[in-house]
Amino acid sequence: MINREDMLELSRRMTPARASVARIAGAYFDEEGYVDGTFNTHFLKLSAAERSRNLNLAKTLLLAKTNEELKEYPIPAAERKPGSIWQLLDGILESELKNDAFLDILYEVIGEKYQPGYSYACFLYFGQYDVPVKGSDKEWLEGSEEVYTYLLCTLSPLEGEYEPGKPTAGFLYPAFKERSGNCEYMNVYKKIKSVS
Repeated sequence: MINREDMLELSRRMTPARASVARIAGAYFDEEGYVDGTFNTHFLKLSAAERSRNLNLAKTLLLAKTNEELKEYPIPAAERKPGSIWQLLDGILESELKNDAFLDILYEVIGEKYQPGYSYACFLYFGQYDVPVKGSDKEWLEGSEEVYTYLLCTLSPLEGEYEPGKPTAGFLYPAFKERSGNCEYMNVYKKIKSVS
């Protein structure tokens, strides 16, 4: 189960003044799942408006309905083998989004598996959050216990040329569990369609 407080703690780092995001990369897909174009840049090279817009996209996952739209999935040890998607995600994480060959492979996998029937964007955010120490009274203390390094992915329908709308799917890897990164889990987001 995902602890809502963990997600809220991460979302508080998704503001332009406090952003823990260091790099952003992405791909634009056509209706058939083929890549139309890609980008990869340092997050601070974006304009203030672009940074704010992208952080709002990323926050959609963290603020989603916990354990309904955003769910925790265990990663079986047997699946963490060479050539697996987990090895690819670990490689992307270790390269801090700087290895375009790894990203191209991931985009290929996404294009094969995710075909919603419309053009969409896949944005990847690499970040490092210095997790502050919390005292027994729940007050923040000086210093940190660890640095949580993460990869957050959003999949959004395109509302205009290269303009992503609100994400409908995505993931956070590794999961942020008990205020720590846990590679044995990932958090997966899927927007629940509202019934009218």
